[in-house]
Amino acid sequence: MQDFIPQLTKALQQPLPGVEAQARLAHHSRKGLYGHSPDAKKAAVLALFFPKKSDWHLVFIQRTAHEKDRHAGQISFPGGRYEENDLDFRETALRETEEEVGIEASTIQLLGDLSTLYIPVSNFLVHPFVGYIDYTPIFKPDPSEVAAVLELPFSAFLEDQAIDTTHIRLSNQFILKNVPHFNVNNHVIWGATGMMMSELVSVASAATSRSQ
Repeated sequence: MQDFIPQLTKALQQPLPGVEAQARLAHHSRKGLYGHSPDAKKAAVLALFFPKKSDWHLVFIQRTAHEKDRHAGQISFPGGRYEENDLDFRETALRETEEEVGIEASTIQLLGDLSTLYIPVSNFLVHPFVGYIDYTPIFKPDPSEVAAVLELPFSAFLEDQAIDTTHIRLSNQFILKNVPHFNVNNHVIWGATGMMMSELVSVASAATSRSQ
């Protein structure tokens, strides 16, 4: 466990697997759609590691139900829209994480970033970052944005049976069929978050295999 963060940090400085890794968790309707609109809105998210019970865990949030949010109720990383007073996307990711789950930005160490990902349904170009804290946090979720905070062990994402497919109901009229996803502790992580997790798993797996 103690070697994981240095190994991951080093791996994040190497060329990233990008679209190849993201595509493993992409729905078939998404295949090949990896460009982005020139007027895409900008956002940043944070895959945040923290120690718990001798394992590294990741922070996820379940978004609150909101009629204007196309991703309402889904599981995602903490994060949100870039604001003009943010110095850069790193600051966006840190600020949004502090606002959404109550972890002070000053205690977070950023390790690197993952490949950007365009979300066509909401026209967002997302900049994902990876970071860690060296303590087990007490979360203070913002109820206006966060219905629940999920603490999921990263090792569970590395298991062969973690990836599956399922049908996902998006509305009373529409069901998305055969959606690839991570199923961890009975939580379904799919869509953009699943695609970003796929790249993170790929980078981490390469890092640990090189150290063996």
